[in-house]
Amino acid sequence: MTHAAVDQFLTVPEVLRAWVSGARRVSLPAASEDALVHLPDAAARLVVRVGPRGERDVLAVGPRVRAAYYRGKSRVSCVELRLAPGTARPLLGVPAAELVGQAVRLEALPTRAAHRLARELRWTGPEETVARAAEVLPELMAEAEDPSRTALLRAGVEALSVRAGRAPGQVGEVARELAVSERQLRNLFAEGVGVSPKHYARIDRVRAVVDRAPTAPWAELAAATGYYDQSHMTTDFRALMGVPPRSYFTGRLPASSPCRMSSRTRPMGS
Repeated sequence: MTHAAVDQFLTVPEVLRAWVSGARRVSLPAASEDALVHLPDAAARLVVRVGPRGERDVLAVGPRVRAAYYRGKSRVSCVELRLAPGTARPLLGVPAAELVGQAVRLEALPTRAAHRLARELRWTGPEETVARAAEVLPELMAEAEDPSRTALLRAGVEALSVRAGRAPGQVGEVARELAVSERQLRNLFAEGVGVSPKHYARIDRVRAVVDRAPTAPWAELAAATGYYDQSHMTTDFRALMGVPPRSYFTGRLPASSPCRMSSRTRPMGS
């Protein structure tokens, strides 16, 4: 059986929405017989984490390219700010691709902006973190980002994403629509998202399948999420989730294992 962390979604103030696409408060239960599931996720995140003994970290958590399953051993809580595409590089000083599969303390990153964020957010309570970020982040990002490059990247992300009533575009088609080469599009995604356009689209489709599976037949779901057919959906789902869709939704999961994160810090729970 699977269960997710206990989530409380938080309101993102208007002043933050250029750089933060979502926020939530997450509580991981202590040891449990159920498996905790970390879905594949193409977004980088800022995380204020409180450990079981009250220890605090401010982390940059990179994209997760495959699902992970494990059983919690200790209670952890955190507030997570989901970074919009194109935010990681100017804010943290490294391409998003360098953060894939890692959780890195902000003090280990090269920018003064990252170090200041660590100081400003470390001791905030769960109710204060988003508000404090809204005070600090606009100033830090004012001169750091390239608006035209960010806009181009986000147009690519939008075109490759599953949306109601529209199947996602193919990578070649999206590159032509944006008047860039496929190589340029890959470079944009490596810097601003962390994964290739093709892998971003795969993650987005699989997450859409997870969200919609309880309410749609398999064949219909495959068509709505941009797959050629149900067989292709099953193959992609198995590659990213470790099991085929029917097994996942009936609780027949892979052996539990820890998230594979950088040795610079322990994996966070999200």
